Formats: sequence, C-alpha cells, structure tokens
Amino acid sequence: MERDKLDFGNGKIRQLFTAMFFPTLIGMFFNSVLNICDGMFVGHGVGSNALAAINIVAPLFLICTGVGLMFGIGASVIGGIRLAEGNVKAARIIMTQAYIAGAIIFGTVILGSLLFTRELLYMLGCSPLLEELATDYLLWLLPGLVFFYLQCAGMMLIRLDGSPRYAMSVQIVSAVLNIFLDWYMVYPLGMGIKGASIATSLSCIVAGIMVVAYFIFFSEKLKFYPLRLTVKSFRLSVRNTGYMAKIGFATFIAELAMGVMMVTGNHTFFSLLGEDGVAAFSVGCYLFPLIFSISNAVAQSSQPIISYNYGAGHMARVRQALNVALTAALFCGVAISSGMWAGSGILTGIFLDSSEHSYEIAKAGLPMLGLCALPFALNITFIGYYQSCERATRSIIYMLLRGIIFMVPGFIILPQIIGVPGLWLSIPVSELMTMLIIIACFFKKV
Repeated sequence: MERDKLDFGNGKIRQLFTAMFFPTLIGMFFNSVLNICDGMFVGHGVGSNALAAINIVAPLFLICTGVGLMFGIGASVIGGIRLAEGNVKAARIIMTQAYIAGAIIFGTVILGSLLFTRELLYMLGCSPLLEELATDYLLWLLPGLVFFYLQCAGMMLIRLDGSPRYAMSVQIVSAVLNIFLDWYMVYPLGMGIKGASIATSLSCIVAGIMVVAYFIFFSEKLKFYPLRLTVKSFRLSVRNTGYMAKIGFATFIAELAMGVMMVTGNHTFFSLLGEDGVAAFSVGCYLFPLIFSISNAVAQSSQPIISYNYGAGHMARVRQALNVALTAALFCGVAISSGMWAGSGILTGIFLDSSEHSYEIAKAGLPMLGLCALPFALNITFIGYYQSCERATRSIIYMLLRGIIFMVPGFIILPQIIGVPGLWLSIPVSELMTMLIIIACFFKKV
C-alpha cells in the first residue's frame, strides 16, 4: 500500500497539517453528508415522526461515538509520545489495550440496551407516539456498534501511523455504502425506519473490517500486540486504559454534550412546541454534526503533529502547529456560519416538506444556531491542543463548560427570557462564553 510518508518530527508544519487536514476533512465531510442523507431519506420517505424518533435514539449513538473517540485520541496521544521516544512496542501495547477496553464497554452498552429498551428510550425523551419507531431504530442499530467502535478508535490511530488517506477511504466507503443502503431500504424495499437502521449497522461492519485489515496487513508501526494473561499485565492494562481515558475524556464529553444537547433540547422544544418542535430541532441536530466534523477535522489533523513534537520536546513546533490549526478553525467557522445563514431554507427542505409546520420552525431557527460555528471551532481546536500536550484536566474543564455547564441552563433560562429564539441561541451563547474564558486563560497563561 502506498504510504503518505509523513515525518511529524522534521517536516514543515504547514505541509504536515495540510497533508493531514484535507483527507481528514474529506472523510468527515462524507460522514456529515451521510448524516444529512439519512435524515433526508427518513424525513421524506417515512415522515417527521420518524425523524424525531431517530433524534431520540441519537444521544446513545453519540455516547458510543464518544467512547470510541476517547480511547482513540487517548491511545493516539500516548502512542505518539511513545513513537517519538522510539518505543514502538509500547505504542502497540497501548493500541491493543484501547481496543480491548472499548470492546468491553460497548458490549455492556449493547446488553443494557437490549434488556432495558423501553426505559432507556423514555429516559432519552421518547413519547408514546414515537415509541414504536424509536424501538425499531434502536434494536437494529445495536449489531453494528462494536464494529463502529473499531472505526472510531481506528481513525486516529491510522492517522498516527502515517496513513490519513487510508483513514479517509474508510470513512468514504462507509458513508457511500450507508447512503446507498439508506435509499434502497427506505424507498425500493419500503422498510422505513428499520431499513435506515440496518443500513447504518451494515456500513459500520464494513468500516470496522477495513480498520482491522489495515492493522493486520498494511500498518507500518502500529499493530496489535499479544498481551500476557497475568495479574501484572492486567494491572498495567487498567492503569494504561485509565490514563488513555483521562487524556481523551474531553472528547467523550464533547459527544456526551451533543447527547445532552439533544435530550435537553427534545424536552424543551417539546414543552414549547410539541412534536413539531422536536422535528424542527432534529434538523439542527442533523446539521450540528457537520459543524462538529469540520471543526474536529482541524483538531484531529493537528493532534498527531502536536503530540509527537510534544513527546520529542520540540515546543516551538508545537506552538506553530497550534497557530496553523487556529487559522484553519477561524476560516471553517466563518464559512459554516455564513452557509447556515444564507441557506437555512434549502437546508431545512432537505429534511422536511415545506408544507409542514416544523419546516417553518426549523427555517427560522437554523440561522441562530449557525452562530455557534466560529466559537465552537476555536474551542475544539484549543481543547485538542491541551489534550495533545497531556493537559487533560484543562481540556475536560473547557469541554464541560461549553457542553453542559453553560448549555443546559441556557436551554432552561433563555426561552423564559426571549421565548422560542432562546431555544436556538442556547448553544451559540454557551460556545461564546467558553471561548472568551479559554482565550483569556491562554493569553494570561493561567
């Protein structure tokens, strides 16, 4: 396999970032297009209630994504430092431990979801009208979750191994397959929301197999390493996975925060606007991963460069990589916000028919939601920088501020002050407040 031949320790920072960013962005863009197409097929092919039902299940999927990214980023940061130290064996052990820990967690989530399906759905904000649709979507999604973990964690590790284009190909193949299967199962086969869920599971399985194939047949340094079945090895694995989780925990909070955003939003939109409000909010929830993915592409592209040079003690290169990443984040944030302002009607029409009341609610709300893009992009880039430099506590605090501490009260308080616009502005206000704190602390070196 043709390799990308990236020298994180000596290559020019801007060129390294570009080589990492565009494959990462393209891969994440395809994932975002997949998310939009999934909503489009379900919204038009099944109806707005089905769209709302998927929005009920989505927080669980986001939590699983968070676990995958948490261990993927944690293993990538620690692995990058070990590679910079020349300790390839330690990096391989870290990768293997990350996968074992994630498999155990995902297995527990799947079992719990099977045993307590109804209770879980109502905890996530389900209503009797949406219960059957949400149950169908959840149960057919579960078979693909373990493979989804292989994909989530694998993306960061494959990039660390110097193959961002292969990571991109995994995301593209998975997304294109999912889009095709979504259309085929929802329309020609008429399987409704169940078909959309099966399509997602099958695409996750294919992506997971591609990731495993890379580490077995194509990887240069990172490969699975057989762990010893001893008490000492078990203790070492627990210690290492705990540290990985600490490093990557801010990313888990980011996904958890999207889940909290959806659950809180589902309840508050429902309380003010009923099922139409939840359907309208689901449009924003389908588009928010696009904001997240593009901004996260910046953070994930700079992460292996920063962590490797941090491990090698090249702090000037670390700061240079941060500056390049912040410039990219600024550009991406402005572009996304402008697009959501200018194209709110077109974007809403992708998911909902213009004759539905939920269409008008979403069309009016998307420009306000789009205001979050710029501060969000800068926040995620700073948080990724602190993760890459093993400053886990700071990254966790900032992620909690933007994703929970400021956002949840915003959903509750702002609608009481300014009405329905407060529902849409809760997220932008949370991101802006967090950004101001991060920038103030960064320049004051707090």
